[in-house]
Amino acid sequence: MDRSPLITHVSWGQMEVEGLAGGKDFVLYPGGGCPWDWNEYGTRHDPGIQPAEVRELLDRRCTVVVLSQGMERRLKTMPETLRLLQEAGVAVHVEETRGAVDLYNRLATESEPVGGLFHSTC
Repeated sequence: MDRSPLITHVSWGQMEVEGLAGGKDFVLYPGGGCPWDWNEYGTRHDPGIQPAEVRELLDRRCTVVVLSQGMERRLKTMPETLRLLQEAGVAVHVEETRGAVDLYNRLATESEPVGGLFHSTC
């Protein structure tokens, strides 16, 4: 399985990821990633990350998922999202963005099939 791309820089409103153009928010998984378009599923800070947002990570066989809360921890995660991941047997970590990036990069370096959703502002 391909390694998940490393996040090489994160600051307010800006992220850089191996092999991808810079951007603000990302969905990352083994072998690649893409910008995270909150409008696709109508995501908002509250109620937060929805189950549909993590389905692609499950489809890509991630065994660990890292969900960022934003720099100021304003992005919530719906309980249904956590339940979906737990029922799929996926380890899930919910962290402030910088902590989420550090954890994700460590797991990716260890060759874990890790995926994540990363929000670089509030």
